[in-house]
Amino acid sequence: MKNTFLFCFILLLFSATLMAQKMSPEQIKEQVSIYKNDIRGPYHRIKWFCEDGTIREPKDPCPDNVEGIQHATFKESALKLRETNHLFFGEILASNTIPEFLDEANNYSRLKQYQINKYLASIDDGWVLRKGQFYRGALQSEDEEAWGKTFFETILRDDQLVQSKYYLIRQALKDIPHNGDDNLAQTMRSQSKLLSEAIPKFMDARIKIHGQPEASDIIMVKNFLKTTNAKISEAQQKDFNALLQTMEQFYAPLDIIALEKEIKALRLTPDINTSFETLIETAKQDPTSEQLIADIANVLYNIRQDILAVKGGSTRLKLLDVSNQLENKLLIETQNWNTETLSENLHKIKTLACVSLGTGLIETWEYSAIEKQLNQHDLADHLSIDQLNDILISARSIVEWSAATTKANYQDVVDTYTTFEPLAYGFIDDRVRSSIALSMGNAVSHLGVLVAKLSNIENKVMSIDNQSAIRGLNPGYAFGKLVVIDGNPDEVEVNTNNIYIFEKPPSDLKPVAGIMTVSEGNLVSHVQLLARNLGIPNAALSYDNLKDLKSFDGQEVFYAVSNKGNVILKAKKDMSKTEQALFSKQERTKNVIEVPTKDIRLDVNTVVNMREVDASDSGKLCGPKAANLGELKKQFPEQVVEGLIIPFGIFRSHMNKEMPNQNKSYWTYLNDTFKEANAMKSQGQSEENIEAFQLKALDKLHKAILEIPLDESFVSDLRQQFKSVFKNSIGNVPVFLRSDTNMEDLKEFTGAGLNLTLFNIKDEDKIIEGVKHVWASAYTERSFKWRQKYLSNPENVFPSILIIPSVDVDYSGVMITKGINSGNDNDLTVAFSRGAGGAVDGQMAETRLITTKDNLLLAPARQPEYIRLPVTGGTKKYYTSFERPILNEKNIKDIRQLAIKIRQLMAGHSDNKNQAYDVEFGFKDDKLWLFQIRPFVENKQAKSSEYLASISTKTDTNQLISLNTKL
Repeated sequence: MKNTFLFCFILLLFSATLMAQKMSPEQIKEQVSIYKNDIRGPYHRIKWFCEDGTIREPKDPCPDNVEGIQHATFKESALKLRETNHLFFGEILASNTIPEFLDEANNYSRLKQYQINKYLASIDDGWVLRKGQFYRGALQSEDEEAWGKTFFETILRDDQLVQSKYYLIRQALKDIPHNGDDNLAQTMRSQSKLLSEAIPKFMDARIKIHGQPEASDIIMVKNFLKTTNAKISEAQQKDFNALLQTMEQFYAPLDIIALEKEIKALRLTPDINTSFETLIETAKQDPTSEQLIADIANVLYNIRQDILAVKGGSTRLKLLDVSNQLENKLLIETQNWNTETLSENLHKIKTLACVSLGTGLIETWEYSAIEKQLNQHDLADHLSIDQLNDILISARSIVEWSAATTKANYQDVVDTYTTFEPLAYGFIDDRVRSSIALSMGNAVSHLGVLVAKLSNIENKVMSIDNQSAIRGLNPGYAFGKLVVIDGNPDEVEVNTNNIYIFEKPPSDLKPVAGIMTVSEGNLVSHVQLLARNLGIPNAALSYDNLKDLKSFDGQEVFYAVSNKGNVILKAKKDMSKTEQALFSKQERTKNVIEVPTKDIRLDVNTVVNMREVDASDSGKLCGPKAANLGELKKQFPEQVVEGLIIPFGIFRSHMNKEMPNQNKSYWTYLNDTFKEANAMKSQGQSEENIEAFQLKALDKLHKAILEIPLDESFVSDLRQQFKSVFKNSIGNVPVFLRSDTNMEDLKEFTGAGLNLTLFNIKDEDKIIEGVKHVWASAYTERSFKWRQKYLSNPENVFPSILIIPSVDVDYSGVMITKGINSGNDNDLTVAFSRGAGGAVDGQMAETRLITTKDNLLLAPARQPEYIRLPVTGGTKKYYTSFERPILNEKNIKDIRQLAIKIRQLMAGHSDNKNQAYDVEFGFKDDKLWLFQIRPFVENKQAKSSEYLASISTKTDTNQLISLNTKL
């Protein structure tokens, strides 16, 4: 009996565990398919839900004295998805409490999912409600609308939420029913998309509606119907009628009388009232599109600036609804605002930048940071090419920041949905295209074409349109297969010989022949620094460029980026003889580097106090992280933590141990691997076979090192040093374990980010095991691939380990002590993100160019999540918003002073007086903490290449250009 009870208990426990397990994407995909074909979708049965908490059958309504609503319940499978995967399909608003639906603890996931569900339903015939949308009584539109109105009036009373989530709230207003309006723009795009899929000849019209929507599109659709009428079905005729009805609503004239009446009924601020009065007066006088857009832009700007001064959730709701209506009108009018001269184009860009602010795509402080650049033309008749380039950079930045805002708000949920529903990936593009970013991008493109022409910069990227959005980041050239990745890159297995176009590269990118990414991204991420160091051509392009290049996916191409930033991408058949010659064997072997081992010290077999080393020990006793930080500790004792170093010698002595099942030591196994690889090469075997052999052998070594028995004398020494240096026992101090190899301090090679850093480890066992993991990381596929083609003796890479106590910084990042883009040795390039580990992994960081006098914003942060380091060890994730900059004026001042001291201090340790440094640091309560310094290495061969010089343009950038110049 006891055994039976125990068995049942274990079975129940096992069942509960299974219930709590997350469903896989494949299982969710299958469940979605089931819902699509179910006449009730994810719904189970209709019930009455009474205010007294009772739930009744459909034929047994709530008593007369008790309010109630009727809607569907959910199938057990749908409820399980909510519990295990936090996924909400077929959401019924009226069934929720406001906090549940807002879902603030999960970065507003449930609210965003509602929006994505509506998008999928609009483009995929109801999606999970393909048949369930006809399930009568599942939800009541009047109940949904009443709930939505209450929801918005409630959350809009929260000043902090309105300020920090202005963009998200305005977007939610377009999707959550609350006043009878629908998201007409999205409906119009969805209807045209479905028709183009059914009738391929309608594709050109659909592209026009998506890319350059204007009122004349109604005539275009009607004309299409006239010529195609006999060839379409009755159902398709109904779909066309529905599209035309939506378009008529969308392009309906602004109802000035209704607007005037609505505004007079609201208690608004003087600035908002004045801007409305101006708009209404203008609208009554048959204005030009330019004037109407300028006045709407002013209204949107003032609403954004004064929204917190408007009191009451109901008033704010009405005001934001009006702002969305005005935005729709403005988007239509932008297609009618044609610019012919440079002056008119600059005025349009400036106006649309204001709209970007007013609609929440950029923040007030971000607009202020570049407003001066955009206004340069106001009091001038002529501008230099340099000045026009500055304006172009600022204008292009607004487009990129705007698109990044959409991604920052929705990318997490879109990524989740894309794993089981690929159609979800189009959601972000749909949102960007329904914003002012589309028209702003077109205006900036026109400016880019003119500036490129004046500067003699000509991109030659296949045969695609709008190449002015493409710009080079790192000089270099490559030949290989073109691979275009539109979507999440994390599951992509990259090939060293390919050229990749990413929307966003993975943070642990393995080496590739060439890279192009949508927008510039983070200038000082490890991927960007490695590309710059190794001469890997790297360029930025627009998302539209990426989509245009998808048709060339899989082709062999030549790719080059010049020192001036112009880009060439051409098919193999179009390569010149000069370009073909670049890939001869002699040319390809020029950039091989030897790891120096002559002065390496392998005799030190004890843990070293970081205070005992300085920069002269780099590459000898330990790597540059520890050596240079020891140097800084002497100069900045209050800003550098204490540290311990596990030197090369301890690693080397452990490699003398016998490797399991090999009858040889770990060290002999490693060297034999490279000897065998060299023998294979001399026998003429292919690079692919040699690399496969090496990776297989090193994978075995990597796994064996993870199991290597550590000497008890070493472990005892480590425990003692923790007490001596950190003033506490191991296991009581959370620490970082940072790999620090001798290949990271070479004049022509940086190993930035190749090997392992372990964050905030506290438990003794995890620290001891962590030592082996850090050692082993030098033999991972990624680490080996980045270095193998550039090091002549990769077997002589030795890892040391730097152990430093964790500092739970408020924000952290990287400084390069030169202007990466400007090339000025006196400038500073700084990138910061909130929390720990900022900027190094390619986060969308706040990036600045800090000069002796100025502090120029290159990009604001758009990373919604960040990590902090609790004293208990490990990491904890938080979410942030972007209404304030990360770095303040005191931080900027401290950064300038730090750079001055570093240049003075490190000058004696480098032959190059202008040597730049890569510095990692952070701020805690405005106090600066230094974590790492290493030489910043650029690829001089790529910069001095005769071919790259030959394709670089020569321009007099001081040449003055009349603002009356025709576009």
